[in-house]
Amino acid sequence: MGETVRKEEENETPENEKDQREAIRETGDITLNRRIHLLSVIGEIEGHECLPGNSKTTKYEHVLPKLAAIEDSTEIDGLLILLNTVGGDVEAGLAIAEMIASISKPTVSLVLGGSHSIGVPIAVSTDYSFIVKTGTMVIHPVRMSGTVIGAPQTYDYFRQMQDRILGFIADHSRADRSRLEELMLDTGMLTKDLGTILVGRMAVDEGLINEVGGISDALKKLEELIRERRDRSRFCPETIQ
Repeated sequence: MGETVRKEEENETPENEKDQREAIRETGDITLNRRIHLLSVIGEIEGHECLPGNSKTTKYEHVLPKLAAIEDSTEIDGLLILLNTVGGDVEAGLAIAEMIASISKPTVSLVLGGSHSIGVPIAVSTDYSFIVKTGTMVIHPVRMSGTVIGAPQTYDYFRQMQDRILGFIADHSRADRSRLEELMLDTGMLTKDLGTILVGRMAVDEGLINEVGGISDALKKLEELIRERRDRSRFCPETIQ
């Protein structure tokens, strides 16, 4: 009997590893042994239009269903998000950020190389956030690709979009909205653009990120949040779905 079980496990393991490698290759996500799901947001965030095939992208049509599955799963207790993104499509990025913010399970983000532009709302959408010492966050005004019509309605649309981004960041971090707008419109740092680059501790000091740390810190914090959620469910089971 024991020999049969071992043979079945030997047969299953390679297939499981193959599935995990395929998941990482296709979408950059995997479920860790601790019932924690790891999701990576890398390269450029792709929206309704496909980017060139040689570009590293995070596709929102992959990420949104995955986040819904994480929320619905009884096998996953928490979500860890790794970010190294240059930004991308504003609507897609905000959709991902709103989805993460609405997940009832504990969530933690870790900014590695960078979380620029629309990557900022995604980084702050979790319950707790980290950034490595050399990680960067770039805050700048919304840009538009393609033809832009110079009409009052166009400028109103730009303003509304920037207000949505600033509002989300302010609601999900300790950053002051007026200070965020000041950083966004700074003319003294980027040579060819408006905006501000925040490196490591600077992002924490500005209230965007909770703490400077690495992967071990992020996993430790996520496990702590998971334990707290379990403890609450024992005393108030009706509050946890």
